[in-house]
Amino acid sequence: FQKHEFFVDMTCEGCSNAVTRVLHRLGGESFDIDLPNKKVYIDSEHNVDTLLETLKKTGKNASYLGEKSAQ
Repeated sequence: FQKHEFFVDMTCEGCSNAVTRVLHRLGGESFDIDLPNKKVYIDSEHNVDTLLETLKKTGKNASYLGEKSAQ
């Protein structure tokens, strides 16, 4: 899978919980949420557009930052 890095304008636990909820609904995702830095890292077979649309369902401002190389 590619590991993608997104900016999501999260300000609290509730925001990160919303991100968790929409990603679980999408299914098959492995992800990390970095709340202090407002970043979400997603390992996924879905394309970037699908992931971005999914993140925007939270009602938060979201943008794609690029691929992360898998460690």
